Amino acid sequence: MALLGLRAAGFSYGSQRVLDDVSLSVDEGSSLGLVGESGAGKSTILRLLLGLARPDEGEVLFDGAPLHPASGSLSLPKRRVLMRRFRASVQPVFQDPYSSLDPRQRIDRIIGEPLRSLRLASGADAQQRIAAALESVGLPADTARRYPHEFSGGQRQRIAIARAVVSHPRVLLADEPVSALDVSTRVQVLELLDSLRRDHGLSLIMVSHDLTAIASACDRTVVLQNGRVVEEGTTASVLHSPREAYTRALVDAVPRLP
Repeated sequence: MALLGLRAAGFSYGSQRVLDDVSLSVDEGSSLGLVGESGAGKSTILRLLLGLARPDEGEVLFDGAPLHPASGSLSLPKRRVLMRRFRASVQPVFQDPYSSLDPRQRIDRIIGEPLRSLRLASGADAQQRIAAALESVGLPADTARRYPHEFSGGQRQRIAIARAVVSHPRVLLADEPVSALDVSTRVQVLELLDSLRRDHGLSLIMVSHDLTAIASACDRTVVLQNGRVVEEGTTASVLHSPREAYTRALVDAVPRLP
């Protein structure tokens, strides 16, 4: 069953049309890659799927229901409950592990932020969940007492992933999660995302310019051009047997795909 997606979504910044009639979804436990040149609409889609913006047309769907129900259909308390459940269930992993972590805060404070803001856990329960999140990304428990500047870029991205999974989400939305990392560290982080997805039944939506990352991490791929979906299908079929000239040009720009 489709867990999170867009249906006939349109979005504009002022007079500029950014998305036009976009429909896509990710199923429970599966992974979806979004590819396309800069300005294709990938980051806008992530903003919509995170609930940070609302489409001008169409709908964001979560668990088969509209994320933004029609005015008057839900009371304010019920809307708040819906959004709190959504926030706990859909978590982001950002591109830059250097700017996405507050350098003034200890790691336990950073990872525990979703637990506090969503009122999911406090005290000893929160500390246990923070320790478990660190363990799930391959970092020792004493990491929690340190600060971001003490870690490498790859370790910081693991900390960012720990923050994303501490709320026990159902979907991770990853925006270029390995683009700021060196090649060997990219492989490790992609393997980590894949193991988390398989071990915990997570769904993953990943934006990347790196088609090799998409090929290794995503079951299905959607290709975007100028705010429209121009091709979609299994990642193997899209990247190895593209139908559209635009997709072929993206693939041809990569020296070698796995």
